[in-house]
Amino acid sequence: MTVTTMTPTTPPPSAARPARHPAAALRQPNIVAVASGKGGVGKTWLSVTLAHSFARQGQRVLLFDGDIGLANVDIQLGLMPDRDLGSVIAGRFSLADAVMSSEAGFDIIAGKSGSASLATLDQAALTALRDELAQLAKNYDRVVIDLGAGVDAVVRTFSAVAGITLVVTNDEPTALTDAYAYIKLARMADRNADVRVVINIAPTTREGERTYAKLNKAAENFLKYSPPLAGVIRRDDKVRDAIRNQVPLLTRHPMCEAAEDVDALMHGLMRASQTAPL
Repeated sequence: MTVTTMTPTTPPPSAARPARHPAAALRQPNIVAVASGKGGVGKTWLSVTLAHSFARQGQRVLLFDGDIGLANVDIQLGLMPDRDLGSVIAGRFSLADAVMSSEAGFDIIAGKSGSASLATLDQAALTALRDELAQLAKNYDRVVIDLGAGVDAVVRTFSAVAGITLVVTNDEPTALTDAYAYIKLARMADRNADVRVVINIAPTTREGERTYAKLNKAAENFLKYSPPLAGVIRRDDKVRDAIRNQVPLLTRHPMCEAAEDVDALMHGLMRASQTAPL
């Protein structure tokens, strides 16, 4: 009797794993980008507080201030950096040399307030800076990027390395419209981008969920995409007090409602990154 030996063969194309979008190769699960369609929705405050929340879990955290011209992470923390993103762009320091520590327990690369230097970089220079940040991110458990408002070239370039992008908005019609526009453009750039929504300054958690439902309905109807709700941050007077005193909220008012909500958001992001596909 003749015995035929079967040898492994390459699966047919139909059985192959679907190709990943080219942009997916850039994304790092430990990087969270914080974006907004418009200014004034609390994006920078959330970036600072989220970085602090991660750090309180014992993680090594870097907060990168990429908000062109309106950089104020250092102001909210009462810092006076002698090295910032402007000095990196000018070629005086490397990105790693611009890292400074904060008393809150996380590292910071400060932006350059009142400067448009980052906006004037050509795409090649922006990409090189982004890649340098991605390399630096390998030394941290978590990197939070505070992006500028809108969807300009700088925002698109730096959001491309984020495993998760949080779009911060509130119940104002203009904020919701601009958040929708951001989600639309982000999905056009990469249909697999993990874009999630944070409703900030909500009167109550339930009201925040209703605001999210409006945005989600528009995304489902016109984009055929449902961006997950990452969290609702309730309106809290303690936030304004912390900002005015240039002290992190989790230091000055660690038990307030907004602090509880950011901690809940942080834990959700940690769970998401642990289950992110390789």
